[in-house]
Amino acid sequence: MKNNKLFKVFSLSLSLLGLLVLFSSFIAKNITEKPKTKKPNIIYILADDLGIGDLSIYNENSKIQTPHLDQMAKEGMRFTDAHTSSAVCTPTRYGILTGRYNWRTPLKEFVTWGNSPSLIQNNRLTVAQLLKDQGYKTANIGKWHLGLNWSMKNNSPEFDHYSERSDRLNFKAIDYSQPLKFGPLDMGFDYSFMIAASLNMPPYVYLENDKATMLPTDKTERNRKIHPFSSWIKGDVADDFKHEEVLPKIVDKSISFIKENANKDQPFFMYIPLPSPHNPVLPIAPWKGQSEIGSPYADFVMMIDDLMGTIFETLKAQGIDDNTLVVFTSDNGFATTNDLKTLRQKKHSPSYVYSGYKGSYLEGGHRVPFLVKWPGKIKPNSISDATICTTDFMATCADIVDYEFKDNEAEDSFSMLPLLTNEGTYLRDATIHHDKYGVFAIRKGDWKLVMAPNSGIMASGKTKIHKGVHSEALLYNLKEDIKEKNNVADQYPEKVKELKTILIKQIRDGRSTPGKIQENDAISGEWPQAAFAFEN
Repeated sequence: MKNNKLFKVFSLSLSLLGLLVLFSSFIAKNITEKPKTKKPNIIYILADDLGIGDLSIYNENSKIQTPHLDQMAKEGMRFTDAHTSSAVCTPTRYGILTGRYNWRTPLKEFVTWGNSPSLIQNNRLTVAQLLKDQGYKTANIGKWHLGLNWSMKNNSPEFDHYSERSDRLNFKAIDYSQPLKFGPLDMGFDYSFMIAASLNMPPYVYLENDKATMLPTDKTERNRKIHPFSSWIKGDVADDFKHEEVLPKIVDKSISFIKENANKDQPFFMYIPLPSPHNPVLPIAPWKGQSEIGSPYADFVMMIDDLMGTIFETLKAQGIDDNTLVVFTSDNGFATTNDLKTLRQKKHSPSYVYSGYKGSYLEGGHRVPFLVKWPGKIKPNSISDATICTTDFMATCADIVDYEFKDNEAEDSFSMLPLLTNEGTYLRDATIHHDKYGVFAIRKGDWKLVMAPNSGIMASGKTKIHKGVHSEALLYNLKEDIKEKNNVADQYPEKVKELKTILIKQIRDGRSTPGKIQENDAISGEWPQAAFAFEN
């Protein structure tokens, strides 16, 4: 009996010892293993033709007040030296989604049209596909303007041009009843709601998940004038497409997507390319006539700011603001067609202190507002003077989700995460700029070199002559000459040589990031702006 009791005590002791060991192991495991951090939602908002001086947070003399975007800057980081990869629309969008300079594609100047084929090829990784592969729900809501492969009637040949104007109104062969042959859903987007190109370019139809929401039943008989500086090109129009309703509809669709996908185990990525304030300028009530300078353009910018405020409030109302990274920027500088004369008369400078506007190699053509908000990660009210490029978005996303690029992916993208979190080193050393006509410029530190500006070729094939420009190279020290008025190329030949050497190398290598040399896309005809790189 006594032995039996001792055996029970011994057995109980062993059991308790086993539990203690198991509990100790559990505690040790949880101490040494860090809990997995939930991936952030990511939203990239791209305005269209918004000048850096149009946001009051950037322009102390602005005649347009943008309180919601100003507040975004105060809650996050404002970049003062951010650049688009091109001074026009389509190329910048390509760079954002692929992390690659646009001029490496067949599109060497100008933009695509509503019936141009897809500029993004089916073997090209996009930021949407990258994030989708990492578990994200992805959405594209807004203005596409990167070309689309339309379904065609009666086996008609598909469109094969990119920027030639002569074929821009040929839409008769498009079969709107069929889904796109190649569009955003083939590039990693789970959901898409968009217009094909700019708000002044046909066809005027909404495309939801690569199919027209309504077939066009009407064609505008002539170019429609809204006011002296705002119009659109005639073309196919669907009954559910009202130009003045496009911006609010895109914002409504964006808000709906946020509400449907908030607080789920799966994070989401939204690419929201706005169609505004690009021409036609169409402010509606209650914003119409509300600006202090009596400008429809100013009203339109105020309308954008207010609608962005509704998106920001939605994030907070859904309780996901703290785990959402939001970027707001523009695809290029201010477009002079948007009533520049009136804005000047009212002492408003959409390019702020910089020279040039949309399309130009000058700073006003591609230096843009760039705001990033990520509570808990980015210090509020912080400012970065680092020179960044819109191509850097893709590498930043890859850094966030720990994805390592292959050699043929994101060849011109550098992660901005070190700048946002103040941890690590931002590796971009030089940035290549590109204007509407194919003119190259390169920036490193305070120095900017513009190469052969009078050899740019317009979409019509004619040489673009820049008035007052006679030098083969323009060299500016932006620290001393931010308005780019003094060409010092003759005074600093070694600096010209240094920057030209970098430019030539980055063109030839097919990349500006470290890695295996890549091929630039084949083109038909000459590439006059690259010619100088191979002459010497």
